[in-house]
Amino acid sequence: MNMEVQKFKVEKAKARKLRQSQWWQAKIQAGACHYCGGRFTAGELTMDHIVPISRGGKSNRGNLVPACKKCNVNKKYYTPAEIILREKLDQDIQF
Repeated sequence: MNMEVQKFKVEKAKARKLRQSQWWQAKIQAGACHYCGGRFTAGELTMDHIVPISRGGKSNRGNLVPACKKCNVNKKYYTPAEIILREKLDQDIQF
């Protein structure tokens, strides 16, 4: 098996385990999306890797945040810094 595929599977397994933890349950019960700050029920929030696994991110408490489905889908495989830069470029192009 390819080493990258194996690492990906290991990180996904860690995320599944963390999803069951009291730490994660407290995060989603707080009901806030990390990105937009919107209020949501626990069932409406997804687990998002700030730095995606595909970009070398890990499944640990420092890299996992609750995100609403819209923010998670829009974020795709980008890091927050890349999203900010992309938005800045979009603004610059409009002028």
